[in-house]
Formats: sequence, C-alpha cells, structure tokens
Amino acid sequence: MFFFRKKLLFNYLCKCYLTIVMTQKVSNKYKNMKKQFLWILAAILIGCGTNALAQTKRSDDFHAKYELKEVVVMSRHNIRSPLSSGGAAYQRVTPHTWFTWSSPSSQLSLRGGVLETEMGQFFRQWVVSEGLLPDNYRPEGDEVLFYANSRQRTFATAKYFSAGFLPFANVEITHKLDEDKMDPVFTPQFTKMNDTYRQQVLSEIESLNGGPQAWMTAQKATLDLMEEVLDMAHSPAALQGDTTQFWFHDTQFLIEKGSEPKMTGGYTLANSVADAMVLQCYESENFAPFGHELTIEQWRAICAVKEVYDGLLFTTHSAAVNLAYPLVSRIREELNRSDRKFMFLCGHDSNLASISAALGLVFPETENALERRTPIGSKLVFEKWSDGSDDYIALNLVYQAVSQLQGRPLLSLNVPPMVLPVTIKGLTANSDGLYRLADLDTLMGNAMAEYEAIEDVPTAVREASLSEPSSQPAAIYNLQGQRLDTLQRGVNIVGGKKITGQ
Repeated sequence: MFFFRKKLLFNYLCKCYLTIVMTQKVSNKYKNMKKQFLWILAAILIGCGTNALAQTKRSDDFHAKYELKEVVVMSRHNIRSPLSSGGAAYQRVTPHTWFTWSSPSSQLSLRGGVLETEMGQFFRQWVVSEGLLPDNYRPEGDEVLFYANSRQRTFATAKYFSAGFLPFANVEITHKLDEDKMDPVFTPQFTKMNDTYRQQVLSEIESLNGGPQAWMTAQKATLDLMEEVLDMAHSPAALQGDTTQFWFHDTQFLIEKGSEPKMTGGYTLANSVADAMVLQCYESENFAPFGHELTIEQWRAICAVKEVYDGLLFTTHSAAVNLAYPLVSRIREELNRSDRKFMFLCGHDSNLASISAALGLVFPETENALERRTPIGSKLVFEKWSDGSDDYIALNLVYQAVSQLQGRPLLSLNVPPMVLPVTIKGLTANSDGLYRLADLDTLMGNAMAEYEAIEDVPTAVREASLSEPSSQPAAIYNLQGQRLDTLQRGVNIVGGKKITGQ
C-alpha cells in the first residue's frame, strides 16, 4: 500500500512540476520552486516502486540464491540535435525560431553527454554493489567490451557512459567505420528478400493496429495540434505553396533487399517534425513550444506520432527477424560467453524495436516519460545470474524520467533511473522473476532460424546493388569483426554491407 501512495504522490508532483516549468515568464520564485520540486521528485524516486527497482533492490534471499555473472546492455543513444539542419523540413513548417542546439545536426548534445555520464555512474555503483566488478576497475582481457555504431551520437553516447562507468580506465569504444557511417550490424536493413516474403511483411504491416491508415487517422487530432503549435499556416512552407498541413493518405512502403524498410508520403514529414519538437522539449527544458503550453498527455501524443512511424517499419515479426539478425546473433553469443562480464552496445530506437519484435519481448508502457516504449537514452538490460548449477536471465528497460532528463539530478542506487521489467512471450519466469538462459537461447536460435529459412532470390522489385567493384576485393568480416577468407554461412560484412553466405 505504501508503494501505491508513493506512486500517486510522484504523479501528483510531476503534474505540479510541469505546471511550473510550462510558465512562459518564470520568476525567481518559480525557478526556486522548480529546483525544490526536482529535489523532491528525486527523493520520491528513491523508494518509488513504480519501477519495481528489480535491478537495484533485490532481496537478501535473492542474493543468497544467485550470483550476477554478466550484464549485456543494448542502448539507444541519448539526446541529439534533429537529424538535419539548414533548409530542413522541420524548420520550414513554422515561422518561429527553433532552439539553438549545442551540437551539429544529428549529433549528441552536451546535455545528452552529461546525462549519459550520469547513467554510467549509476551502472558502476550497481555492478560494484553486486560484486560483478570492483570499484575503479581497469578491464583485463575481454572482460569488458564497448561496441557502438559509428554514428557520432552512438559513439559519443558509449564514450560518455564509459567515462561514468569506468572512470579509472581509458576505455576503447569499438566501432568499425569512419565517423557518421552506419555499421551494418546496427543498420536495420533487409539482407534477404523474395516476393512472397515481401508480401508477408506488407501483410503484417497492414494488420498492425487496424492498418496504417487507421493507425495514422488516430493521430489526426495530434497532427492538428502540431499544426496549431507550429503556426504552420504562416510558415515558409505555406507561403511558398508547399503545404499548410500534415497529411498521410499517400503512404506507401518500400521493402527492398539492401535497404532499411522505408515509408514514403506525407506522414514522414509529421514524423520528422514530432521528433524535433520532442528533442527541443528535452534540450530546452521547455514544455511550451513556441509559447503554447502543452500537457504531459499532449506530449506523449506527439511522441506517438513518431512511434507509429517506427512501429510500422520495424515491429512486424517477419521484418524484425531479418532486420535484427546481426544484433540478436551478437547478444546471443555474448550471453553464452564465460569470459565476459559487461558489454555495452549502442545503437538506435529502431534496434530496440526490431530486437523486441524478433524475440517477442514485451516492453512495458513507460511511466514518467514522453515516449511510451523506448525513451531517449533507454537501455535494454540483460542480467545473467547463476545459482551454481544453471544460468538465468532478467530483462529490464532502464531510462531517465523526464524530470531527470531536464533537472539532471545525480543518479545513484538511492536516486536511480526508471527500471521497468521486460517480459518474454512464450516463456515463464520463475518465482524470482528470472528466465532460464537455455530457454531464451532457444528462442534466439528460433528467431535466427526463421531468418536463415528466408529464401533469397531475385524479386520483381529492383534490387539494391553493391558499390562499384574496386581493383581490390572487399574485405570479409563476420559479425564479431573477425576477418574471413571466404563468405561463411549466415550474415557477413563485405565492403560495409551485410551479405548472406550459404
């Protein structure tokens, strides 16, 4: 009962906090109130059972039965600037001036770096408290690995996390390509295709939430709200006769080998603008974009515009077993190693979405966040525990609450981020909330087998081609980054692209 009272109090204080921060002209009195509320919110988080705190508050009985053997973290990058600048579409749909970002287009912001360092410090305190690593640990051999996509925002996220996690070590962040290139392991692209498979993916897209048109129509009220907030009718786009509103009736999907799933049509503009609005909210500490005070429910609705876009492209099971194959393979390998203690993978929300869809992971609806499934900077955490005779897995979604993203309170075991349990379809957890590693391994193997069973043949749709061949044969690597002489069975990396070998 005490837990539920805390939860109600926390939600009430969140509403009070939002009322204060949404005030356009903030007096010194309100600034002080804002700081006080942030401290109170942080204090409530200490014992707020809304997140069950499974990762930090396990019982003595639990620790008497199990020992933590390894942690694998699949992370989304932290706060970034919008994906394009200059003549970007999101800038042309409003006459107002957007927030001045602390980083170039698409790169991790300064706030994002600070937040990720704090998250690393929290994880350091946790693994030290569990006895997995000693404090001020310097990695030996292959016990710790950081591997990030080569985009600046993902590499920088991993670097900042490592600074907080291992402050006494200069951790090398493994990345495969030049700055801001997409590592194929983290690129959610199709590596096998045939006409029947393509139609299966499209059919599953059509069945999601009543179909794309129904799902997008459900966002119409939010799109109208965005048009009003942006003053879209008086924007450069409207004055130049381009558009005065968001639309989505022309949506089409492109499912091709060698490419990510793509959506064409007007909804892509709504997705881009919603993304920029939410990022501006985080970075500027302002819940009133362009002078319009919005409620937390309205902000979650704006986030849902982007979540519909991502959901259609990345969360059908048939597509996900193809898109997520390299990361599922890598995580599976990591969980079966005996020499690794901690691995940090850093990619994108599309990676989290496709991994969860491929494996049937059920992400909880978030609390104290704008996004409903994978908040900015969120982490899918695989904890491997052993009772001495068998290995088990706990799954959690870890992220910073809105008040933490904006107020930046120092995270610790007593002031933790949000921690919500992730469940697995078709598997039953034991009384301690753990899944047998062998069962999860079988599930991962089945997902990989589904991918391997996809027949890769020429299709009616034009195939994406490789780059023009050079005078030297392209180097071949497996998903672990090892150089190969010839293609091996499964996915290989050749010339910066994923190629399947038979």
